[in-house]
Amino acid sequence: MTVELKRTLAGVVVPDTEIVRKALEYAEKIYEPYLFNHVMRSWLFAASLAKIQDIDHDEEVVALGTLLHDVTLNPSFQGPRRFEVEGADIARRFALEAGVVGQRAQLIWDSVALNSTPSIGLYKEPEVALCTAGICLDVVGLQYSRISAVEIKGIVDAFPRLGLKKKMTSCFCHMIENAPETSYDNFLRDFGQRYVAGYDGPSSADFVMNAPFES
Repeated sequence: MTVELKRTLAGVVVPDTEIVRKALEYAEKIYEPYLFNHVMRSWLFAASLAKIQDIDHDEEVVALGTLLHDVTLNPSFQGPRRFEVEGADIARRFALEAGVVGQRAQLIWDSVALNSTPSIGLYKEPEVALCTAGICLDVVGLQYSRISAVEIKGIVDAFPRLGLKKKMTSCFCHMIENAPETSYDNFLRDFGQRYVAGYDGPSSADFVMNAPFES
């Protein structure tokens, strides 16, 4: 989808439509400052990667997917499903209420649900892959070398990290302690095993062996 209304943020050209502005207002309202800056950097990294690789994509979908991907990453999270799925439902509902419909709304759901699963997300539609790439670049440095050091510095200077590593780790651990069942089949398990005393999750091997069949 071609978007005519544009503006430049931290040196990156991004869409400036009503839907994107609504998502930005919502993001500023719900996120802690470090998380708001994270979703902003994720969006800008995704847009930059798209330009560098000349990837045709729906810019509004990528904007909403990145800006809303962490809506459930907070101390009030209670599950019952993993935070990416709970967040995907919220993001899709926001998109539908803002006038994004059909496959576009589904792409936003996929972008949020798969934001921390690059082994799948990077091989989905361009919008999902770009959201995954921008988010993973900011969190773990995936594809860091694709963007120039000058551009990365400009984005980080505009939206500082504000201690993301420690704050995000603390949030992950809090979520694990409050809803451990949401951590057993995703990356949260690694944080539980390293940082949460007494944490132990069921084994997939046991699930297979304990299935209610003779063989």
